[in-house]
Amino acid sequence: MDFNWSSEYPEGVLSFLDTDLYKLTMQNAVFQHYPDVQVTYAFTNRTPEKKFSRKAFVWLCDQIYKLGHISLKDEELRFLKSHCPYLTTPYLNFLSEFRLSPREQLKPTFNPIGEDTGADDVVGDIHIEISGKWVDTILYEIPLLALTSEAYFKFMDTDWNYEGQEEKALEKGLQILKAGCTLSEFGTRRRRDYHTQALVFRGLVNASKKAAGSGLPGKLAGTSNVHLAMRFNLAPIGTVAHEWFMGIAAITNDYESANEEALRRWVACFGEGVLGIALTDTFGTAAFLRSFSKPVKNVSETTGAVTSATGSPRTYAQIFTGVRQDSGDPANFVKIMRDFYDSRGITDKKTIVFSDSLDIEKCIEYKRVSDEQGFQSSFGVGTYLTNDFMQLTTGKKSVPLNIVIKLSSAAGNPAVKISDNIGKNTGDSAKVAEVKKTLGYVEKEWEGGDETRRWGTDDDAAKP
Repeated sequence: MDFNWSSEYPEGVLSFLDTDLYKLTMQNAVFQHYPDVQVTYAFTNRTPEKKFSRKAFVWLCDQIYKLGHISLKDEELRFLKSHCPYLTTPYLNFLSEFRLSPREQLKPTFNPIGEDTGADDVVGDIHIEISGKWVDTILYEIPLLALTSEAYFKFMDTDWNYEGQEEKALEKGLQILKAGCTLSEFGTRRRRDYHTQALVFRGLVNASKKAAGSGLPGKLAGTSNVHLAMRFNLAPIGTVAHEWFMGIAAITNDYESANEEALRRWVACFGEGVLGIALTDTFGTAAFLRSFSKPVKNVSETTGAVTSATGSPRTYAQIFTGVRQDSGDPANFVKIMRDFYDSRGITDKKTIVFSDSLDIEKCIEYKRVSDEQGFQSSFGVGTYLTNDFMQLTTGKKSVPLNIVIKLSSAAGNPAVKISDNIGKNTGDSAKVAEVKKTLGYVEKEWEGGDETRRWGTDDDAAKP
């Protein structure tokens, strides 16, 4: 593919592949197991001090409705077939004809703060409601988050430019690779815009080339953004998100068995040892590990019936390559996983993927902790790479948004996430409390867990 690196990439989102890989893998699994389930999603701004103008909101709506014009291109389908062989043929046939319907499935609203004069410069909060079949709406999350961030930095915080972004990413990449870390770029959701992410990833690719030429021990594994992976002819990186576990728990309304059911149907879709990094914290890691230690069961492709495997089946902990840490204290998590694998006699070297608000120092520290406990570590670094800017006039940090879109209901039941950090609880508060009680969840506090200050605040940025 030919790209003009001297000019900005067109605004907005122009491809189904401009998303994180796990949205496609989850859509594949939903298509196979839950094609008719109705869901809703909720948008949350964890940085509520950051407001939007009506002009920004109007631009955002225009970009949202343009998503309805996107279809999978022939070259994109060929890329998925060649680089993502785990995606099933029936799913790829479905995706080839798939279209989003944002005017029917989305409801964006603007809530002015104070007097509403109707002017473009009136500021307020935005909200986005999503509803429809799970398989039809699952792809909205990433483009909506990316577009919301782009709108904010296009109209609200505009004192920045692209200068130095590629060079900064190259330097960060070299520092991380010099420390021996395996690095993936995970920055699509909260990027400043696509052009920024493309510049950043090119910087990381150049860092990887320099590192290899200098004999540095680290490795660039790739990017979670499927479109960027296609541009650089790399396999995209990713497995599964909390949404998969949240949806199944809501559908079954059986939180004690939800983790096991999610693992079982994931393996049924993709096979053992494929897309084998398990996310542990949706309802707390302790509850997950109870399911992770159970033997694998089969799911009938025709009836959906669950049966025990023949012979001496291995456990999910045995067949999965490793786990992803996305909330709570990472050092404590490593110790928990070491104790877990040791207590079950699992001796093959497992991987821990760290993905919770990483920077250079955290990558180096968590690698050290992982090495000490005998794990292979990998690091999915996002916002620190794709939304790291300084204000041109003040030299102060231009603070990113902390925004999320989470499944809020499935099959008419509320969907919730507990995590290993109270700051990441999402969903109906009564249901959250009920699930915690059912699972015997022990509340955890962590000094790094304040989501409202995850990337700093405007007040912090203004201090000398």
